[in-house]
Amino acid sequence: MIKITAVCGAGLGSSLACQMAIDAACKAMGVEAKVSHTDTTSIGALASTTDVVCAGANFKKLIEKKSLPCPVIYLDRLVDKKEITAKLTPVLQEMGVLE
Repeated sequence: MIKITAVCGAGLGSSLACQMAIDAACKAMGVEAKVSHTDTTSIGALASTTDVVCAGANFKKLIEKKSLPCPVIYLDRLVDKKEITAKLTPVLQEMGVLE
């Protein structure tokens, strides 16, 4: 099972909505995933326990400063399942989760 963390500024509203969209996208792709959400401050400490981070493109500079040890996907639309699928698919393929 792959672990994916959705990130937003406060770790409440938009990351929770993103979490639900990621979960739906993973189910549609047939990927077993545990999806959670958090805020930008906490992601540095949680990065070692997640396989992929998904965040809004507006947080790119902030998250890049944290030098996370896992792939980070930056989304323009946090709840767009098509965008999530399009950006998550190559990462999951590279990780060997998807063919």
